[in-house]
Amino acid sequence: MTKKILVADRVAKEGVEALLNKGYEVDVRPDLTHEEILEIIPAYDALVLRSGIKVTRDIIEAGKNLRVIGRAGVTVDNIDLVAASEHDIVVCNAPTSNIVSAAEHTFALLLACARNLPQINESMHNGEWDRTNFMGEELFEKTLAICGLGRIGALVAQRAKAFGMKLIGYDPYCSAERAEQLGVKLCETLEELLPQADFITVHMPHTESTVGMFGAKEFAAMKDGVILINTAAGGIYQEKALSDFLAAGKVRAVGIDMFEEDPCYESPLHEFPNAILTPHIAAVTEEAQRRAGLQIAEYVSMGLEGFLVPTIVNLMSASPEMPDVLAPYIPACQMMGKLLAQLTGDMPQTLRVVAAGNTARSGGDLRTLAAAAIGGFLSYREGKTVTPTNAEALALRHGIRIETSSMADAMEYSSSVRVFADGVEAGVTLAGTARTARIISLFDYKMDIVPGNQNIVLEYPTDLGRIGAIGTVLGNAGINIVAMQSATNMQEHTSLAFVNVEGEITDEVIDELKTATKALHIWKLSL
Repeated sequence: MTKKILVADRVAKEGVEALLNKGYEVDVRPDLTHEEILEIIPAYDALVLRSGIKVTRDIIEAGKNLRVIGRAGVTVDNIDLVAASEHDIVVCNAPTSNIVSAAEHTFALLLACARNLPQINESMHNGEWDRTNFMGEELFEKTLAICGLGRIGALVAQRAKAFGMKLIGYDPYCSAERAEQLGVKLCETLEELLPQADFITVHMPHTESTVGMFGAKEFAAMKDGVILINTAAGGIYQEKALSDFLAAGKVRAVGIDMFEEDPCYESPLHEFPNAILTPHIAAVTEEAQRRAGLQIAEYVSMGLEGFLVPTIVNLMSASPEMPDVLAPYIPACQMMGKLLAQLTGDMPQTLRVVAAGNTARSGGDLRTLAAAAIGGFLSYREGKTVTPTNAEALALRHGIRIETSSMADAMEYSSSVRVFADGVEAGVTLAGTARTARIISLFDYKMDIVPGNQNIVLEYPTDLGRIGAIGTVLGNAGINIVAMQSATNMQEHTSLAFVNVEGEITDEVIDELKTATKALHIWKLSL
């Protein structure tokens, strides 16, 4: 039966033609309402969109035949990735389609702010010839601070060098070697960077750590007359605070393409003529849209045919050639990477994957499991999408060395995989017909437990009453213990408890647990 694809947004005609040429039945319906999509989605095997619609849980659950959702662009925050993963639906994007356009738009805003171009244009259209009230400034030999040295940040650096600018940067996940290649002097902290910059541009993803990253404290630490640019993600600059510093003249001008609300109809920045605002159009070029359409057509086709999709963002599918015993460990290794990111707090120098038992004897490529582990690690730390095709490049950029090895003996299990982030170890096996992931070791403590969405891990001196104290504190806080496992290191006289819980884990609860158990270490894990 011919597979059906719904194109529910305005995607470049080249992408649609590519899907038709592959023999799919393609319906292009870009003006559907949420309710109309709900009604017709059960008939489709794939859904292609841009940012114009939101793919919510109810749409995903209604799409009983959906296998692939393709975003013809970079961001996927309009798609419920959790729901898609739960229903084994591949979500993929076209992450390199618009990077040139975004870098060029950054420079368009940079130059427009530096030379007051919109204000001058308005003056000319009003019949004026004013050459005295619009004094501009050169980019030459000025210091540009680039926050986020990923693909777009790197392209901005290349273009800034052509203007003769001095480059500094802040990116806690960028290695010194990579920054040196880009000609950027890396700053260890924002506090170090801010007073040096004449211009600041941000190229970071929308994450918990980046939203609101620049507020009143950061604006106050900047040079007088600084110019700020954002073509990356809404909310990195706190708009109300930014407007206050524009009004005071501390910030000379801003060029903003991404806002706290999208679409943005009201913002405190609207009243300032030196706030140059564009409606999320950094990627809106003919070339970028053509590339996005062609790329997503290729990736959707790969997903529908059962091949490994190189830009998958929610789970890592396995190619038909991957051994059956190895493929189910892909999501398990993603989970372990996410777990280790929260336990370590720092980017590791080495990430090592060790397969044992049947996984070692499978003959499969362990680099796919390493890519999954790095994907879990970086997705938690900075929202990065890691796939088998870009894992080594991203690891290199972050200064991470990837290692894989095998061992015949999986001890009491038929198969297992252990992931090491420098000296921190976590092991996993799959159990039952559902191939449920079970953590079997952590920090070299032996255990066997199914992790939950919310977990607490405690390491404490071995003594009587510690487990009871954990139960008492959590019970008093109204937190339900779903499962719990403890293990002991006899030589060190320490114990580790892994607690799978339901309920809100507040900082107060963590502090009470630490006091009640005399914990040496305590972590709150979200998986």
